[in-house]
Amino acid sequence: MNLLRPRTALVLAALLTPGSLHAQGEAACARDVLVAGSMQRQAIEQLEGGSEDEASLCRVWRRHVETMRRIAGVYGRCLSGPERTERLSQVQASEKEFAGLVRSRCRGM
Repeated sequence: MNLLRPRTALVLAALLTPGSLHAQGEAACARDVLVAGSMQRQAIEQLEGGSEDEASLCRVWRRHVETMRRIAGVYGRCLSGPERTERLSQVQASEKEFAGLVRSRCRGM
């Protein structure tokens, strides 16, 4: 059992080196960006599936706003350069547009 402790310590030390933390962060971001893209497509599909019922629309819009905020957090953290600028501005504009609709049309719902 004493042999396992030093090995465990070596493995933990290797995992916690700055290079491996960076690699783990890149892997997490790659996964997060993929998931965010999927969430964005689903949110758009839900908007397109719309409803005639105002209360249902308000629920979809609120969900859309929250989803766009989460996606913006991922894009802001994980992307860089022109891709970051483009995707971030896209989801922030959508969030702003639908937050405005919620404020103006969904009071009391």
